[in-house]
Amino acid sequence: MDDVIVNDDDKDDGDDDAADADGDAGDGINRDPPPLIILSTHEAGTSSGPSASGYETILASLDMMSLKPPFLRRTASITVAMLTATTFPSTNCGGSVRSWSNPDSSITSLTTTTPSSVTIRSRRASRSHPVRAMIEKERAETQRPDTFLRETDDNSSGDVRASFEKMIREAQHSVCSAIEAVDGGGKFKEDVWSRPGGGGGISRVLQDGAVWEKAGVNVSVVYGVMPPEAYRAATANGNAKPGPVPFFAAGISSVLHPKNPFAPTLHFNYRYFETDAPKDAPGAPRDWWFGGGTDLTPAYIFEEDVKHFHSVQKSACDKFNPSFYPRFKKWCDDYFYIKHRDERRGLGGIFFDDLNDYDQQMLLSFATECAGSVVAAYIPIIERRKDTPFTDQHKAWQQLRRGRYVEFNLVYDRGTTFGLKTGGRIESILVSLPLTARWEYDHHDALRMQQPEEGSEEWKLLDACINPKEWV
Repeated sequence: MDDVIVNDDDKDDGDDDAADADGDAGDGINRDPPPLIILSTHEAGTSSGPSASGYETILASLDMMSLKPPFLRRTASITVAMLTATTFPSTNCGGSVRSWSNPDSSITSLTTTTPSSVTIRSRRASRSHPVRAMIEKERAETQRPDTFLRETDDNSSGDVRASFEKMIREAQHSVCSAIEAVDGGGKFKEDVWSRPGGGGGISRVLQDGAVWEKAGVNVSVVYGVMPPEAYRAATANGNAKPGPVPFFAAGISSVLHPKNPFAPTLHFNYRYFETDAPKDAPGAPRDWWFGGGTDLTPAYIFEEDVKHFHSVQKSACDKFNPSFYPRFKKWCDDYFYIKHRDERRGLGGIFFDDLNDYDQQMLLSFATECAGSVVAAYIPIIERRKDTPFTDQHKAWQQLRRGRYVEFNLVYDRGTTFGLKTGGRIESILVSLPLTARWEYDHHDALRMQQPEEGSEEWKLLDACINPKEWV
């Protein structure tokens, strides 16, 4: 097993300027961690190039669950990230460093079949601490296991983990069944994978159906060890550097792109994250949080559809706290903002992250209610719009709006950009993108699509994306 020595610059601790500069300000996420390392694993004897390893699958799983910082940190001196899993028994693996070039750092990389050290050093004053880095290789499964959880999960966390895994797998089945029923002929392709040390996932994708251009519904259960810089719970001694922190993550993520331009795209994901005490700080508290949301992205507005969708979101929220819907609706409008266009990706819904300020069982029930509301919120809209006649002009506008969807996902979405920058499994990272999208230079001179005429149906959509509305 490799030892990786991380030399982090004292001057970078607590510097949030660079992190705030890339669009994540105001999302309630802790940005204290200094730079980290990206380590990819290779099979013994491999001399170059990343393998399709368990490391990449873990990254892809986190990408699909939209898991975000504390895994990623940007600073002026160096931009690096890291996922580790020291609890796995295998040691027959070498490692190599990936990083972005930076004039303030020197990078040394070794790929070997025996234990070795990899060091990243800043040219300024620094301090060092060792981090063990190792991730198991995934394996394909021919059948779905009853659970991806480890048998050794203790009772203090196992109940929530088991309940959440059960919930996301039931939600995947429910949504996929509804999608296939609406399509009338299309079937999901399913890939199942697992890891000997625990964890795994089920990916389902339907493409080129009668109704759906592309529909992906994925679930993942991941075990790993995050580096000390990513540990969210501060110790009593603010200068203390805890050891590697074991984590557990589980989630469901889905993007549904229909063919008809009058039928909206839907995105939803719900996730649960948990950390244990650091290896060298056994008295530190276990930390946990929930995240997720459901949002609607139409090309054309039908007010009855949007009001129905938001009413279902509000109803799910109101069962638990009347403040949830207005709070999470605004969070959604703020998160799905495309800076360079000065507009939102769509018409919103709900979005929340790092949610742990309520009873754990209550939040588990809340996430379950939200995931269970997806079919009721969305399928009636698709049933109404899937066969609506449309023209080439309607399709062209949908394709331009799909372009906005792609822009947000590739430029701003934290899960997607993290996976692309760290060498994650590309098929899993890009499953959220539509099969087709469109960009045309100065297109408004021809059909006035990018600058629609005021009062037109296209203008109404753009106005709602620029100026978020209260739908219920």
